[in-house]
Amino acid sequence: MQATSRNFKDNAHRALNDEQLRRALDNMKEGFIAKRAKAAAKLPEFDALRDQAKEIKDHTLENLDAYLELYAEQVEATGGKVHWCPTADDARKAVVEICQSVGAKTVTKGKSMIAEELALNDHLEANGLEPIETDLGEYIIQLRKEPPSHIIAPAIHLNKEQVATDFRAAHSDLPSDRQLEEPQQLVAEARAVLRQKYLDADVGITGANFLVAETGTSIIVTNEGNGDLTQSLPKVHIVVASIEKIVPTLEDASAILRVLARSATGQEFSTYTTFSTGPRQAEDPDGPEQYHVILLDNGRSQMLGGEFQDMLRCIRCGACMNHCPVYHSVGGHAYGWVYPGPMGAVLTPSLIGVDEAGHLPNASTFCGRCEAVCPMRIPLPKMMRHWREREFEKHLSPPAMRIGLRAWTFVARRPALYRFATGLKAKLLARVAGKRGRFASVPLAGGWTAHRDLPAPEGQTFMSLWAERQKGDPAAREKAA
Repeated sequence: MQATSRNFKDNAHRALNDEQLRRALDNMKEGFIAKRAKAAAKLPEFDALRDQAKEIKDHTLENLDAYLELYAEQVEATGGKVHWCPTADDARKAVVEICQSVGAKTVTKGKSMIAEELALNDHLEANGLEPIETDLGEYIIQLRKEPPSHIIAPAIHLNKEQVATDFRAAHSDLPSDRQLEEPQQLVAEARAVLRQKYLDADVGITGANFLVAETGTSIIVTNEGNGDLTQSLPKVHIVVASIEKIVPTLEDASAILRVLARSATGQEFSTYTTFSTGPRQAEDPDGPEQYHVILLDNGRSQMLGGEFQDMLRCIRCGACMNHCPVYHSVGGHAYGWVYPGPMGAVLTPSLIGVDEAGHLPNASTFCGRCEAVCPMRIPLPKMMRHWREREFEKHLSPPAMRIGLRAWTFVARRPALYRFATGLKAKLLARVAGKRGRFASVPLAGGWTAHRDLPAPEGQTFMSLWAERQKGDPAAREKAA
């Protein structure tokens, strides 16, 4: 996937003027926010579980090398093979070599953000392999040749009429007069088309929500059952995962699973939680003949021990973007790479560089909702501030912003000048705004006033009101309170 994060402002502008996208994103409040709140409220120990989950991942990251080695040993002991891949190129090469070694022609895939990070579909096609996405949302956007717009709901930016149009174009061998008005009809058609694909596939590729060090187990969480078919029917199962997906024990994985589904979709538990350990054994009724794990670094080890290590606790639940007012306004594609929303604003600069993704940490109101709902208690606003500092230090921020910050710094370091300037400005703006009390247009603030009015000051600064309150002025005391 070609990153367009450096074009975030243009991407966001187009998204803000896309009425269909805005209607689709309006469904998020009921679809995600309300369900998450209800699920958390029903579990009295929810916050205690969040603390436990954070401690598990912090411990794992502090001892990541040891747990990775233990995991690899256990995979090998059960008959599987681990492929250590420092870069995306290494991972892509390893996947293709495995496929070619068994003469594969078609590959079924479960939903995997790591596969998106690798742009794996394009690479498979370039090497004569046909990748088939089996998650419904991923299947839809594959037909449209689009990247996902959300990490757990890839096609959230679309409506059912658009999907029906895409199905009619892609499934041209089906009757043209078939009914595709209802979601159930769309799901049934996708299921019927994909069923033979599962049976024909030579290789199945899945991601992993967790990798368990003590047993060499990979765990996937789905609601459609497509992951089970993808990994059990083909003769080869390839797990594509990044190194931070490791947890020490099955008990640790179970603890984090209790906050994952509740945070992601508001479910107590996902419909399918599947544990896979190695290839098929002699006593097994089904399963793959070969089991491979692609362990990807791709910049993550550089985050260890630094300001952004906490980001490696992320379990890809999507809660941060579900609650983010910026994501609600522009959707996922505006962020220009694999990971959107607040988690993408931290992770994307870490993986592709602040020079490419420096706009993303600025796409935040710093309201703190992302950190408040994160099941792993990741301090996302703090890390976005770190990236803003890096951007400024590298002189990547726009000249107008840098000049403005220098001017503000000059004034803010001189308290008397600061109080005089802010007091004068507040009075002038209040007088210009008049009775209306707001501005429909303000120079240098067109990005704000294009979509909403800017409230005007009421004539006094907080500091002046506070000073009057200290003197005992009742009216000022009421205003300051």
